[in-house]
Order: sequence, then structure tokens, then C-alpha cells
Amino acid sequence: MRVYLAGPEVFLANAEAIAAAKKAICAAHGLVGVFPTDHRPDADGAPIEEHRRIYRLNEAHIRECDALIANLTPFRGPSADSGTAYELGFMRALNRPVLAYTNTTRDFAARTLAHLSAHVRRRGADTWEDEEGMAIEAFGLADNLMLDGGVLASGFAVEREEVAAEERWRDLTAFTRCVAALAARIKDAALAEDAGGRSVAASTTSKKGNT
Repeated sequence: MRVYLAGPEVFLANAEAIAAAKKAICAAHGLVGVFPTDHRPDADGAPIEEHRRIYRLNEAHIRECDALIANLTPFRGPSADSGTAYELGFMRALNRPVLAYTNTTRDFAARTLAHLSAHVRRRGADTWEDEEGMAIEAFGLADNLMLDGGVLASGFAVEREEVAAEERWRDLTAFTRCVAALAARIKDAALAEDAGGRSVAASTTSKKGNT
């Protein structure tokens, strides 16, 4: 199974080292990790703007993968990287499994309130809103409900891990749990398929014996 490794690590100076580490974890569980910056021969076509080339490359990678693991660690604010969010939604729309992790245990609402600081006010007893009158989403989730929702609909949960600030883009503890969960799902599906096949075969043999 090919797994697209979505996340803002592509912006790190040592992105290739992080990519190699993630791919090694995938390989140890029998999976093939695909990093957004991996080369594709068909990406070397007619010259186009760099941003369009990257967009086409990433979508092509996603279409060729069987699942996606997204790094939803807050990026330059209280929420996940918007490009990663797009990719998670794109894979979910293809009806393929999406998993996610974040290197903080604080929920989305707490992070948003801390980010807005003094620019929030109460709206009734149970709701906060910002200075523009927009309610603060507060469901106790890791991020926006559409991101958590896509992961939950795939039969998984967003893995959360509290790590030191200097390690939040490099710690792969929660990522490894995602890989292990996906590998276990694949194994269970294979065992179920094998058992089903043997059951059908046994039933056919029994019928032949009774003929």
C-alpha cells in the first residue's frame, strides 16, 4: 500500500531527512511512504509556474496512493497547514482512508482562544466569539471538525502527542501510531478476506461431498 505523507514538513530545511525517517517507519510496517516532494518523471513537461507544477505533482501523487497520513500539528497559528487540509479532503473525496496526527494535546478551541487572546468575548454562557462576531468552534477536537470528521469517518482517530516545542516538527511518535494503525487495518482486512475465501471453498467442497 502506498501512503501519501501530507504535512508542512516540506518547508523545513532538512525536509528530505524527515521524509526519509517517515518512509523508513512506513517500510518497517510493510507500507510505501510517498512524500510530496518525491520526483515524478511526468512532472518534467512543458515549463509552467512553479506553484502550478507543485500543485499538479502533489495531486498526481495523491491519486496514485491508497491512503493518506496528515500532520495536523498547528502551523503558523492555531490550526493545521491549509495545504495539508486540502490534501486530506482530496483523499477523503476519493473515498480512501485518511489518518492524522498532531504533536500537541491541546484541543482546537483552547489553541484558538490563546491565539486570539484579548480579542474574544462571551456569547452566552457556553460560547466564545471573536471581535468580528464569529463563534469559536469548541467540540474538544484536535482541529476543525471537518478534518477530525474525515479521519473518524475513515475509522480512525487523530493521534495526539505532547512534545517539546523544538521537536514538534521532528517527533514521529504519533505518526508511528498512525502507520501502525493503518498496517493493522490492512492485516485485519487481509485475514478477513482469506478467511472468507476459505469459508467459500470449504462450503463448495462440502456440497460436492454431499452430491
